[in-house]
Amino acid sequence: MSGGVDSSVTAAVLREEGYDVVGITLQLYDHGLALQKPGACCAGQDIYDARQVADRIGIPHYVLDYEGRFSQDVMDDFADSYLRGETPIPCVRCNQRVKFRDLLNTARDLGADALATGHYVRRIAGPQGAELHRAVDPAKDQSYFLFATTREQLEFLRFPLGGLTKPETRALAERHGLEVAAKPDSQDICFVPNGNYAEVVAKLRPGSVEPGDIVHVDGRVLGRHKGVVHYTVGQRKGLGIGGIRGQEEEALYVVRLEPARRRVVVGPRRDLARSLVMVRDVNWLGPDLADGAGIEVSVKLRSAQPAAPALWRAGPDGSARVELLEAQHGIAPGQACVVYQGDRVLGGGWIAGTAGGVAEGAEVGETVA
Repeated sequence: MSGGVDSSVTAAVLREEGYDVVGITLQLYDHGLALQKPGACCAGQDIYDARQVADRIGIPHYVLDYEGRFSQDVMDDFADSYLRGETPIPCVRCNQRVKFRDLLNTARDLGADALATGHYVRRIAGPQGAELHRAVDPAKDQSYFLFATTREQLEFLRFPLGGLTKPETRALAERHGLEVAAKPDSQDICFVPNGNYAEVVAKLRPGSVEPGDIVHVDGRVLGRHKGVVHYTVGQRKGLGIGGIRGQEEEALYVVRLEPARRRVVVGPRRDLARSLVMVRDVNWLGPDLADGAGIEVSVKLRSAQPAAPALWRAGPDGSARVELLEAQHGIAPGQACVVYQGDRVLGGGWIAGTAGGVAEGAEVGETVA
């Protein structure tokens, strides 16, 4: 129970259906420590809201201190990923390493039969066991952030909101008399409430954010930057260098990041096109595939982008190759490649690199992004 409307309604609905519900809220971080702003703690209100809901619906409520594991498994990973020139997704790491690993184990220790969350995703019984499917409401679907959920975890998890729209969820909150019925959704990463990722990285890794050159793909130095953590592949705004004037001015985008050389490489949009994606640390929920075997799928390469048709080829040691039927733009290492067939989530992995575009001028061993 995060203190938001979704998890609150989940608890209320299950309680109404007669289940013996125990509410758990995780104390994940000291917000003042993360940003070095004494007295700033946004988590306190959320814990209070969760407790008020638990009292309202008549269930026990506990707060578990997970700050240490969240700091190590999510916040440290977030900072180190940015310093490697990647664009991380801490919400996936939190689900993977904290909620669906540590909290799920705690639920089992308490003798629970299931762990229910307020995620908008569906768990459907299939011939080979539980399957993960998109939510009914495409505007709220969170399946992209749950690709790392394992088969074993999926058997224990429940997602009561997967068949609802957000207005329907808020209506249920009002019917149950929950004070959080109109509480706004969180728009930012929980430990980055002001959206300034670079500031948090600088606090977590002092001295690691270093300036360097902004370089055109043709080798020209166009300007300076304050640290690669301020940029992501596909970014256009905020470069501070304008366009390149020739016969006509051409907008520039971040084509790749080279953290070892502290370089941000920029170029025209056509240089972002990629047709091949290399994926690591695959979690597979679909039919068994031999190494090199291919399956026609659609893949999401960023949470807000539509899925694109592709051929997924399983590789050794949890790797895969994704052959896109049409080149895509702005594919960033560190983001997730999530695999679908229709509404079913077949799994996914982390984007390790890309190829197959017009800007493949990287050296051997260097990730092209």
